[in-house]
Amino acid sequence: MAIELWAARLERPLTPQEFKTMLKLLPPERRERVLRLKQAEKRREPLCAYLLLRMALWEQYGWKQLPGIACSSFGKPYFPDHPNVHFNISHTTGAVLVGLSDQPVGVDIEKIRPVSQRAMERLADAKTERAFFQSWVRREARAKRGGTGVGTMLASETPMQYGEYFYALDTFPGYAAGVATRGREAPGMLRRYSLDEMI
Repeated sequence: MAIELWAARLERPLTPQEFKTMLKLLPPERRERVLRLKQAEKRREPLCAYLLLRMALWEQYGWKQLPGIACSSFGKPYFPDHPNVHFNISHTTGAVLVGLSDQPVGVDIEKIRPVSQRAMERLADAKTERAFFQSWVRREARAKRGGTGVGTMLASETPMQYGEYFYALDTFPGYAAGVATRGREAPGMLRRYSLDEMI
């Protein structure tokens, strides 16, 4: 199966009623994870990422509910009851991204924002914010696909391994995004939503 992708642009805050309704759709462990975030304004993106995952699973498999999610020792999430369904989610200010596949997959999306010249050169040998975040999403998607933990990506970027593939994604203006896989097949269509289309 090709990697299937869903992205959503979050153009406005959630209303209290929308937040409450969406929260009820999550499995208890994911609900608790969202509620642990101390700042209420930081809850929108992860909550919408799980809602988009739920939508993706409905579109792809006809699943009416989000199944239970466990995490590997490095924090990579997976469905214990569905070992052949691999997923990954990413969120950044104002946008979320979800990938589904029949093999391990890693996705990342980042809002392009100011970064010091020193940090860009030190962390990614980049001269522009766009180049910096393109490098960042490539590293993070690769680390998430491998399940090694994103801490491994802070070192300089390692060359692609044999059989490893990365695809840059065109999601929304002002964002860098990508998907990493070991499958040769290029990603399928990227489905784009607005917040109002998700709710």
